[in-house]
Amino acid sequence: MEGLSLIQKLAIFILPLVFAITVHEAAHGWMAKRLGDKTAEMLGRVTLNPLKHIDPVGTILVPLGLYLMTGFMFGWAKPVPVNWQNLNHPKRDMGLVALAGPGANLVMALIWAIAVYIGAMSMESYDWVALPLLLMGVAGVLINSVLMALNLLPILPLDGGRVFYSVLPQKQAQIYSRMESFGLIIVVLLLVTGLLGVILWPVVGLTIAVLPASDIVTQLIPVILSPSRS
Repeated sequence: MEGLSLIQKLAIFILPLVFAITVHEAAHGWMAKRLGDKTAEMLGRVTLNPLKHIDPVGTILVPLGLYLMTGFMFGWAKPVPVNWQNLNHPKRDMGLVALAGPGANLVMALIWAIAVYIGAMSMESYDWVALPLLLMGVAGVLINSVLMALNLLPILPLDGGRVFYSVLPQKQAQIYSRMESFGLIIVVLLLVTGLLGVILWPVVGLTIAVLPASDIVTQLIPVILSPSRS
């Protein structure tokens, strides 16, 4: 299969990216509500409406710019507000709220993988709709796998950092929490040095390997990531 044009790439990436970030954030709010904090619900953030979660810079401009320059997508949405003191067990529940985001990405990766399978099975009869579904599904699997792996890094303020904080003894957790001011700087340094990809790709590869249609996804990832044709 030939490489895709820039317009084709945007068409297959935008919807999976927007919903990957949207559902990720909504899952945090939903879990917080289940565990006693209704702050996100009162502010209308426990919703699948992307407009409630999109950050114009973090959700659109930064991922698009990075993809065009490096082929790697990194972005964020408006953080879902959580009042940790309202949670039933604040320290423990902080970890559960954090895990809800990557967990939602894993579920979405599975859904997109099923879309890949359906698209592949429909190619001979309905290729005009099956091919876009197939390629968008591959993009959805990739985006959600990367977002899940990225957020599981044990670096505050990422979700993995929150989970790590929740399982540390209180004294060590307080010391570890001081890292939050430097967390995003560490992530950016990992990105520009190329170490972030080295860390994430084994997790991404393992995630894809356990999903349906993993062989098709693996074969088509180079197609959707190849340099855009004119």
